[in-house]
Amino acid sequence: MQVKFKKLNQAIGVTLPEPAYATSGAAGIDLVASLTESMIVAPRERVLVPTGLAVDIPDANMVGLVFPRSGLASKHGLTLANTVGVIDSDYKGEIICAMQNNSEVPYEIKPGDRIAQLVFMPCWQVDIIYTDELTLTVRSSRGFGSTGR
Repeated sequence: MQVKFKKLNQAIGVTLPEPAYATSGAAGIDLVASLTESMIVAPRERVLVPTGLAVDIPDANMVGLVFPRSGLASKHGLTLANTVGVIDSDYKGEIICAMQNNSEVPYEIKPGDRIAQLVFMPCWQVDIIYTDELTLTVRSSRGFGSTGR
């Protein structure tokens, strides 16, 4: 499937990396910081980091999901403030990542740093129907921790 991207920053593909899959088995396309200079993210601070890209999702039954990069989160405490960003098929604006530094140490985001990954997945809008009874299952309404540790 082809998905069109619009470069909002003409440095993409010149001095900034283009969006790409890092490996042949990667699920997500790496998104980079579309910055002209480094940005320091203080401990516990949230910042908006532009990617310089907009995307044209070609199908209403498709969604773009922006996930944090596991290495940034585990090594440096830098993650997405909203955990997962949702790009609806009718959104045509810039992909902007709300980054949060959960560590006690300032973190420097440099121009072109990989900051997040974009995964495309199917999704469906459903008809909402109210009912007094739901389908019975073995688990039923047992919640957190009900299936084990």
